[in-house]
Amino acid sequence: MKRTIVSAFIWISTSILIFILFLAMLFFSIILFPFDKKRRVAHAQCFWWADAVIWLNPYWTINVKGLENIDHKRTYVIVANHLSLADIAVLYKTRMQFKWVAKESLFRVPVLGWCMSLGKHVRLKRGDFSSIKSIYREAALWLRDGMSVLFFPEGTRSPDGKMQNFQNGAFKLAIKEKVPVLPISISGTADAIPKGNWLFKTKVAISIRVMPPIETASLGPADFAMLRDMASNAIGSN
Repeated sequence: MKRTIVSAFIWISTSILIFILFLAMLFFSIILFPFDKKRRVAHAQCFWWADAVIWLNPYWTINVKGLENIDHKRTYVIVANHLSLADIAVLYKTRMQFKWVAKESLFRVPVLGWCMSLGKHVRLKRGDFSSIKSIYREAALWLRDGMSVLFFPEGTRSPDGKMQNFQNGAFKLAIKEKVPVLPISISGTADAIPKGNWLFKTKVAISIRVMPPIETASLGPADFAMLRDMASNAIGSN
C-alpha cells in the first residue's frame, strides 16, 4: 500500500512539475522574445525542474562527477549513452546550455512536447533520410551560433542496459564544425522508471560523469571513426 501511495505521488508530482515548467518556459519565451532568440532563459528553467523531479523521488540517488571538464564559454557536440527517459532529467544536472536532438514522437507528447518546442530543440524523424540530413544542418547552425548540441549516438535507448554501437553523424559534424566532443557517461537510469508497471519498486543509484572534451581542431573528415571510438571508449570505460 505504501509503495502504491508513493508511486502515485511521484507520477502526479512529476506531471504537475512538467506543466509548471511549461508555463515558466512559455512566460520567459514571450517576455524575452526580442532578447533571447536562443531560448537560454527558457532552457534554464529545466534546471530547477530536474532538481525537483530528482529530489521528490525517494527511489533515486544521484552522483554527478566531472563538472570541472565543462567550460561554459565553449561550444560542444555533447554525446551521451542512453538508458531511459530519466536521462533527460539527469543531464540537466550539468547546468549546460544545449539543444537536444530528439525523436519527433517526443514533440507530440502533450506538455512535454510543448516544452521541447519552446526550447527550440532539434526534432528527428526516424527512417526519413531527408529529415536526418535536415537535423544535421540545423545542428550545424546552432553550433555556429555558439550553442552546444546533444546527441544520443546509439540512436535509441539501450534495451538491456549495455551500450550499443555509436552512429557516425555526431562525430562527422564535430569535425566539420571544428568543435570538441564532450562525452558524458550515464549509469543507473535503466531501472529508474518502471517498465510494464507504474509502481516504483527498486531504489537505484544514478551516476553521471562528464569526461574531458576531445578536441577536433586537428582532425580531418576521414578521422570520424577514430573520434567515434574515442568517445565510445571514454563513455564505456566509466
